[in-house]
Amino acid sequence: MRVERLLAAMVDAFVRGDELPDLIHPAGHSPILQRRRAAMIRSRVRMVALIFGVLTPLWIAIDVTVFDWSLAIWLILLRLTASAAFLALAFDRRSCEDMACAWGRLAALLAIPTLFFAISHPLLYNQGVDDLRIAVSAGYGYLPFVMVAGLSVFPLTATEGALFAAPMLGAHLAAGFYGSLVMPFPSYISALWLLALIAVVATLAAISQLHFMIALLEQAAHDALTGAFSRRIGEELLKLQVAHAERTSQPLTAIFVDLDDFKAVNDRHGHEEGDRVLRHAANTIRSLLRQSDALIRWGGEEFLVLMPDTRIDGAMIAVERMRRAGFGRRPDGSLQTASIGIAEQTADRTADWETLVELADQRMYRAKQDGKDRVVGPGIPPQTDAEPWDGIVA
Repeated sequence: MRVERLLAAMVDAFVRGDELPDLIHPAGHSPILQRRRAAMIRSRVRMVALIFGVLTPLWIAIDVTVFDWSLAIWLILLRLTASAAFLALAFDRRSCEDMACAWGRLAALLAIPTLFFAISHPLLYNQGVDDLRIAVSAGYGYLPFVMVAGLSVFPLTATEGALFAAPMLGAHLAAGFYGSLVMPFPSYISALWLLALIAVVATLAAISQLHFMIALLEQAAHDALTGAFSRRIGEELLKLQVAHAERTSQPLTAIFVDLDDFKAVNDRHGHEEGDRVLRHAANTIRSLLRQSDALIRWGGEEFLVLMPDTRIDGAMIAVERMRRAGFGRRPDGSLQTASIGIAEQTADRTADWETLVELADQRMYRAKQDGKDRVVGPGIPPQTDAEPWDGIVA
């Protein structure tokens, strides 16, 4: 039923044409989705590695009981090495916040059993002289099935699922040509087909997890009233954008917008009218932004605009467009105005995203104190009431 629901969701996404590419390939994933997905993959890699690190040595008792000591010693060394590798992954607490790191951790997790299978297979081939040894050897032979099925616990795209399953399918195929531990070679082709089907089902389950994550993130990312990013997601965006700006030495401008006298709208006309004013203001701001810019509802009637790769003069052009377009009309027919503060990471030499936002917020309050309906920022000359900015930074 879960696979059927996923297929229905994928068909619906195909009809809408929006989510399907994100379920197939990770190239179009947003930085926030990448960060969240990387954190989940890292967490589950550690969990699975811990479980396998503890369980792998327990099989030693069976190896010692069933096989001759000459073979059992090699299997013991192999199991202890695999267990140590699993536990090293489980207790690796190094930061892993990007997908390249997450892919590396997952690849390492899958490489351990794949190598274990590739090394143990020649050791165990033709060891089945009685039913018990045949049964134990078959347990080793089914290891690729277990690991391919394990892909289902990770939020992966279809492309990633295929790439991560490929080495285990290859190891199983190579083992079949060498000589199967489980069955005669003619029946082995059917087993290979079964393994491929398990890989497909596991990948569909992984895509289902990714689809669910995207849906939850989309729901949590946006403010229901205005459609702007929520503050929680906005803070995460700020961290990513500030880090990127520092790494690439590119400017980053934050624009703090506070609607003037908004409390009076709610007090005199009710919250429904206040919500209408907020929606109109948000739509106006968003319509004048670039695709790379971000609109965040910071709280109440406060909005924060992030403009990457933009200096003060470029940000002021966008701000003046907003002011000319207006922020809507109040219920009494008067124009809704806004007080605006601007800060730019390079010009203001801010140390972190908190300082950048705080500085833009302080300048917005200065605009309020200076008479409202004006802009305060570095190099922007003081304005009188309704005085437009002339485009020149002092």
